[in-house]
Amino acid sequence: MDKAPAWRYTEGVNDPYDILGVRRDADEVAIRAAFRRLAKESHPDSGGDADAFLLCRKAQDLLLDPLRRKVFDATGYDPDLADARDIQGLMLIEKLVNDIVLDEREPGTFDPVAAMRAALEAEIRKARFHMREMEEHGARVGRHLSRLDHDSGADVLGYMLRARIDAIAKAVSESAKQIEASERALGMLESYSYTMDTMAAATPIRR
Repeated sequence: MDKAPAWRYTEGVNDPYDILGVRRDADEVAIRAAFRRLAKESHPDSGGDADAFLLCRKAQDLLLDPLRRKVFDATGYDPDLADARDIQGLMLIEKLVNDIVLDEREPGTFDPVAAMRAALEAEIRKARFHMREMEEHGARVGRHLSRLDHDSGADVLGYMLRARIDAIAKAVSESAKQIEASERALGMLESYSYTMDTMAAATPIRR
């Protein structure tokens, strides 16, 4: 198997097998050997990348821990190797899972996965609308600022308008992060389907 570069990032959780370039049935000897080889290239003392070295170490620690390795093999997830953006997506999914747990309808009479997707899509639409609205506010304040003249003394009004523009820019950035997290959560749900009861699936939704 070809060695995977230590700096490779995969979609979702970084795969420790890919990071170390080992087979999925690799034993402790092979894992340690792969880490030593990559550590020589990525260690900061050797002119390597500190983040790449840390990622290699995390991959080794996971694969040498039988329980964590078993959980990763079963789920494809480990918090130490998760991308921060994916963690946000997972947190959104966790909230939606709580809705499934609390829903007292009989399983098979409704599709919880479809409900989760619909909730995420609604959040994306709402965040995009809010983002556009805030961008328009920011642009309008900027146009006011460009027309504002100030002769002398403290520019109180200009300071306040610029502060509003900065606050609006931060709100736009937060909305963008929210959209990205929701889109990541949607991607994580993409491979799931749910089997409905035949009668429930055939019954039209009353509006």
